[in-house]
Amino acid sequence: MKDKYEQLNRNIEAAVQKSVPCEFSGDFKVFLNTKRNNHPTIIKVIWENKQGLADELPHLVYISREKRPNHPHHYKAGAMNVLARVSGLMTNAPFMLNVDCDMFVNDPKVVLRAMCILLGPKREKEFAFAQFPQVFYDRLKDDPFGNQMIVLFEYMARGMAGLQGVLYSGTGCFHRRQVIYGLSPENIEIGPKDSYNTNAEIIKGKLDEHEQELLQSFGNSKEFARAAASALNGSKTDSAESIQKVVEAGGGLRVGWMYGSTTEDIHTGLIIHKKGWRSALCAPDPPAFLGCAPTSGPSSMTQQKRWATGLLEVLLSKNCPIFFTMFYKLQLRQCMAYVWVLSWGLRSIPELCYALLFAYSIVTNSQLLPKSQEPAFFIPVSIFCIYNLYTLSEYFATGQSIRAWWNNQKMARITTMGPWLLGVLSVVLKILGMSETVFEVTKKDQSTSSTDQDDVDASRFTFDESPVFMPVTALLLVQLIALAMALLGLQPPAHGDHGSGVLEVFGSLWLVLCLWTILKGLFGKGKYGIPLSTIFKSAGFALLFVSLLCR
Repeated sequence: MKDKYEQLNRNIEAAVQKSVPCEFSGDFKVFLNTKRNNHPTIIKVIWENKQGLADELPHLVYISREKRPNHPHHYKAGAMNVLARVSGLMTNAPFMLNVDCDMFVNDPKVVLRAMCILLGPKREKEFAFAQFPQVFYDRLKDDPFGNQMIVLFEYMARGMAGLQGVLYSGTGCFHRRQVIYGLSPENIEIGPKDSYNTNAEIIKGKLDEHEQELLQSFGNSKEFARAAASALNGSKTDSAESIQKVVEAGGGLRVGWMYGSTTEDIHTGLIIHKKGWRSALCAPDPPAFLGCAPTSGPSSMTQQKRWATGLLEVLLSKNCPIFFTMFYKLQLRQCMAYVWVLSWGLRSIPELCYALLFAYSIVTNSQLLPKSQEPAFFIPVSIFCIYNLYTLSEYFATGQSIRAWWNNQKMARITTMGPWLLGVLSVVLKILGMSETVFEVTKKDQSTSSTDQDDVDASRFTFDESPVFMPVTALLLVQLIALAMALLGLQPPAHGDHGSGVLEVFGSLWLVLCLWTILKGLFGKGKYGIPLSTIFKSAGFALLFVSLLCR
């Protein structure tokens, strides 16, 4: 396997040096004139273990689904369902490992660790999947883009693991095939293999009698229906003689990964939990899997917008966790955890309004918070100090620095009032039938830099003409105008003693510090500067807001 991998590396390096990666002939002829979103099914058997030897390389098959402009292929969820069907016909193994293309295995004992969780009489009726935390091999120092999620996994993931189970995060996860095929815990009787209840018995050994029902569930592949029957009953099936025949029979309907959301992982995990299944978090040291994090501003914002959009789509759909707690087997505290995660995007609306209140108070010279001579002055001051000290302690507890904490605080404000706000807007337009949400692929460029200067350049925030930067740029300009009015004494007369005070100015100044990355982008050049078109549009919104307040 090592020799094959090194040969592949050499081929890739050689291909990169050419203007055309390869000659489209022979095995590559099928890729000639192939468009990314408009091509037939492409199947290539790269390696076939014909003799089924355990010490040989396993089957390696390249599959690209058919894609047509007017036919939905459901993005990653559609790809996962195709892979589940094909693997069911190739090996029908009882467990499946889901790893993103930008991740690799870092622990040779990862399968053993997962099986220790998923195997056992009681565990087979309890745990549906084992989830490993996402850890990144190309982590920049002090997390300048706020996307390493160390604190999130340490506290949120471990907290949910003590309830009904951790969320399915889309990669680094071992799934029980029976669960992906739709099996519920009550369908399992620990004992003889023929003790599964009616749902599995319909499939077991009765394909001809219930063929129509099976085809409705699994598509038009009788081979896959038989493989699913064997998997649901825990019996072993032999691999087909022809891998090509098996792969060609893999097309069909959805298997386990859910459609209708750009966050198909959370959606799928929610459906699994609603049936009463639990999930387990496995966080070994060293990390089992290492992946690649976004290393630029636009890619980080794209990822955040896609998450906010997909999570809100699930919350506002028929698969809302509140319904699953009322009518199914999702536990109440697990439901509350899901609602907290799924409502991330909605936070953008009150946070934006609250951020604008400081500027409103200064521009109109009206009181928002208590004055310094009032006893209530210490209430917001205490809340501010306690919150920041508590979040800082979380970063210290996970071995991070003050700078990492500050970077995450800044990025939290930018992502909440930027991409999350646009994510909410896209869902609203979808509900109104005016638009459709689009799965935006996150670009993750692998960094090969090793010098200190290269690390500094990689940590610098970059911009493009994406609209995700417009709300936070407009908000920054509003705060700067308000602070300038306070500094130059351009505020209107206050009504008695109810004018703006030191806390309002401090709140506006704190926001400017949180948006310091955007402020630097106003004066940056090239990819490190905000495009002029975005600045002009944001300035227009900012001036409109201030002019309305001055009337």
